[in-house]
Amino acid sequence: MTVTDEHAPGPVRINLLFNERAVRVPYGVTLFDAASWNGIAIDSTCGGHGTCKKCRIRITENAPAPTSLDVRAYTAAELNDGWRLACRTAATRDTTVEVPPLTTRPKAATVGVGRQVILRPAVQKRYLELAEPDLADQASDLERVLAQLDDLEPRAELAVLKTLGQTLRAADYQVTAVVVDDVLIAVEPGDTTDRRFGIAFDLGTTTVVATLLDLSTGTPVAVASALNKQQPFGADVITRISATMMDPGALDKLQQLAQETLAELAAAVCAEGAVEPHEVYEVALAGNATMTHLALGIDPEPLGMAPFILSTRLFPEVLAADLGLGGATHPRARAVVFPSFGAYVGGDITAGLLASGMDRDARVRLFVDIGTNCEIVLGNREWLLATAAPAGPAFEGAAIRCGMRAADGAIEVVGMTPDELSMKVIGDAEPQGLCGSGLVDAVTGLVNLGLLDSSGRFVAAESAALLAPGLADRLTSIGKERVFVLHWRGPAAEDSIYLSQRDVRELQFAKAAIATGWHILLEEAGLTEADVKQVLLAGSFGSYLSPAAAIRIGLVPKVPVPRVVPAGNVAGEGAKMALLSLRERAGGLALLEEVRYVELSDRADFNDRFVDQLNFPSGG
Repeated sequence: MTVTDEHAPGPVRINLLFNERAVRVPYGVTLFDAASWNGIAIDSTCGGHGTCKKCRIRITENAPAPTSLDVRAYTAAELNDGWRLACRTAATRDTTVEVPPLTTRPKAATVGVGRQVILRPAVQKRYLELAEPDLADQASDLERVLAQLDDLEPRAELAVLKTLGQTLRAADYQVTAVVVDDVLIAVEPGDTTDRRFGIAFDLGTTTVVATLLDLSTGTPVAVASALNKQQPFGADVITRISATMMDPGALDKLQQLAQETLAELAAAVCAEGAVEPHEVYEVALAGNATMTHLALGIDPEPLGMAPFILSTRLFPEVLAADLGLGGATHPRARAVVFPSFGAYVGGDITAGLLASGMDRDARVRLFVDIGTNCEIVLGNREWLLATAAPAGPAFEGAAIRCGMRAADGAIEVVGMTPDELSMKVIGDAEPQGLCGSGLVDAVTGLVNLGLLDSSGRFVAAESAALLAPGLADRLTSIGKERVFVLHWRGPAAEDSIYLSQRDVRELQFAKAAIATGWHILLEEAGLTEADVKQVLLAGSFGSYLSPAAAIRIGLVPKVPVPRVVPAGNVAGEGAKMALLSLRERAGGLALLEEVRYVELSDRADFNDRFVDQLNFPSGG
């Protein structure tokens, strides 16, 4: 049915064509919801609430009048060309919609700081040459197998028994038993002892990383990363929790999207490593509490409101199939799911602490995983304190006018002198926006030159001309707001890539939350910044963040630059260790008893302390 009346009453269906894919939706829904319902990914970090202004679409013919948000998100030329925000455009008539491709391979750290481990995986294989039964030896098929596994003493599953007899006889009683922990999960024909694999997952809110491991040698075989398919539901865990509270069907959808991401990555690494899915007998998953809950289909609502209660810290036996990996691994593969310390210090931090050896070092070290929610751990082998700080999405490029994820076209490094500005762009492409590391670099450069004062305010044009004559013309205004142009794309600042006064404020809010967190932990321990011997910057963002810039703006303690170490994907490293060593796996569980969690949200002094950290530190 074709509808041309934009005020048509009643239950009318609208025909849409998204990138040549036809869908039918109810009259009046937003194009963002229409796309999401039909599995069409439109970029968004706010979940369609109109705050991130990243859900770009183009209506090729007779575009509706732009909303006030459209006017703020696009240039006049783009508006004339039909560009609109999907979350603010209603489906009121049949139309064709162009959706820019979503970046599914963002720049991400795939390796991180780790430790050597003694190879002792839970997955064991034994080649068995069994005696054939006869009238004098009527032991059952299972008894024959278990008799030669007396060092493992496994229990068998019903699924194994269903095909055991057939397998033994077809293989002339020459088989390989596959045992994971204390479970006999398979009996395979012939000698397959040299083929046993596992997959370690770092399930991030933004990015998911999968590493295929050869469990016989402990070596990585393949690694892949992808954007978490839940991204259209919002950039942060609170937005995704809110989605489940507002829509009864959102939990199932979010679980499906998480599991699709894991399964696609599993297929990718197996294909790259020439490994058959049935040769993957175990997986390990390290993710924050919300991501873990969603992947397992557990209601996350209690995590999103005081008193912020987990469904469980330790999970019961989980199969890879429970994570949607039944077809991407052995059907009875096991899953190791890292436990959480609290609602906002999750299994990814448990894995990161395991990999970094925080509980083994005599030095006082600070572990900071910077993201939308920032997890902070302080301590040594005698004690460990942990907390979480609400940093917000600025480091992901969200809530930043020209912000974007760390993908091709993102400005990731910015250098400044009084006379010159230099940039490094991911993929050596034409600049398209500013990612988190570029944001921190740009602000740091402006602070160092004095173009931003300690309060975070741009200085007057006259002062800028004296302080940085080569850059002064980049400091201009769009409307009433002061901006600094990083890359000119035309004569008008609004058509270019720039840093706005509001962007600086967003970074200040993020760094103040983090700095407040580690300051409070230092006070709890009776220590000062000088007592910190090493700072570990964990996660993908930490890998690309300049340590000198992090120190300069007060994001981390003021320590010598060599003491600030980009730790990379330590959550993924911890997941690998859990697959390779039962001893390390036990060590990860032991961390639950060794870490004391400090809750910031119920502290009466948090807001005052937060305000105290907003300014940039004085000095160079």
